[in-house]
Amino acid sequence: MAKRIIIPTLEKSGLHPRNPHRFRYDFKALTASCPDLSRFVSPNKYGNESIDFANPQAVLTLNRALLKHFYDISSWDIPDNYLCPPIPGRADYIHYMADLLATGNEGKIPTGGQVRVLDIGVGANCVYPIIGSKEYGWSFVGTDVDPVAIESARKIVEMNSSLQSKVELRIQPVPADIFRGVVQPEEQFHLSVCNPPFHSSMAEASAATRRKTLNLTQGRNTRPVQNFGGQNIELCYNGGEEAFVRRMIQQSSRIPSQCKWFSTLIAKNDHLPAVFKSLEIARAAEVRTIDMAQGQKVSRVVAWRF
Repeated sequence: MAKRIIIPTLEKSGLHPRNPHRFRYDFKALTASCPDLSRFVSPNKYGNESIDFANPQAVLTLNRALLKHFYDISSWDIPDNYLCPPIPGRADYIHYMADLLATGNEGKIPTGGQVRVLDIGVGANCVYPIIGSKEYGWSFVGTDVDPVAIESARKIVEMNSSLQSKVELRIQPVPADIFRGVVQPEEQFHLSVCNPPFHSSMAEASAATRRKTLNLTQGRNTRPVQNFGGQNIELCYNGGEEAFVRRMIQQSSRIPSQCKWFSTLIAKNDHLPAVFKSLEIARAAEVRTIDMAQGQKVSRVVAWRF
């Protein structure tokens, strides 16, 4: 069985020490970068400037401001009802993966375009390539089964010169395949990243959205509002997160030498035993579990190599 190494969170506040989002949002700076954000900013019940996180348009505009202010993305948009990801958590994943790559590079984080990353399910938002290329200069191949998502990501790349030489986008023609069809023979990657579908059905996704809405509105609103959006194909997979990741592990074993480290987010701790069992069956040489936290939300990355 592969050796499993548990890597504790590096900072008590939860977010990675290099994550620029580990501090409270500076809305004055963000509105200076993105003036349109100002119409959504107002004092919260504690007297601090904030936005209504139950308002999808406010969340979208905050993301636009964060990407412009921290990552020099001058033009960013996504189609209606597509996933608008929380930037701080996505940045955490990239920074922890940089630390992981450093373990095989004499403790130094490898930087530059020669470091190639495969983003499985790049989505309409293209967030991982944006963060990874800005923070470390990495180049990305982003894949997705959804042509609308690929076209949206392509527009983001075309509208931002800093991404044009760093990001390539590929459609996955067979939804059941994860690597085959998008990873070319003999092609090499240092890392793969993935934010898998969390839910097994839209009913399950709607129930989760309803709980989030109640929390965000402190029980004032019982009507589900997908403040971060998300299409069925982004949120759901037959069998949910656990089934998707198990399939990914199985298929990664078919290209063991083409990626130094495979990785995925795991939202639910209860899924870890099945994931570890799949890695044992696939004969992974090494498995690392990296805990991450943002406020009360706790998740983790599982990474493996052959």
